[in-house]
Amino acid sequence: MRPYTPKTRGHPLYWASVIHRASGVLLALFLPVHFYVLSLAVNKASAFDEFTAWAEAPLVKAAEFGLVFLLAIHLTGGLRVLSIEFLAWRNWQKNAAAISAGLSFLIGLAFLLNVV
Repeated sequence: MRPYTPKTRGHPLYWASVIHRASGVLLALFLPVHFYVLSLAVNKASAFDEFTAWAEAPLVKAAEFGLVFLLAIHLTGGLRVLSIEFLAWRNWQKNAAAISAGLSFLIGLAFLLNVV
């Protein structure tokens, strides 16, 4: 596999792949925190109640928006990878990557507006 050249790094689909990988790493880092909170719900109800009270803070709501955005962008990035694997290359795929990023942002924003 040949490495990316600087010319390739300017391509929007290169950045779509970088964002897809970064979102996957960030989601993987979130998983232990998520499992810890789930264990609080099962084992320590009072600690879980304290956590849910803390989760009402505006900064946590903003972080939840980020999490939903990461999930949406990772999902659409995965769909992009599937289209590369199974479909012939077309120029519209570059536009589809940009549209999916915008839709991911809107999904995260809709979640944020729902929780605020």
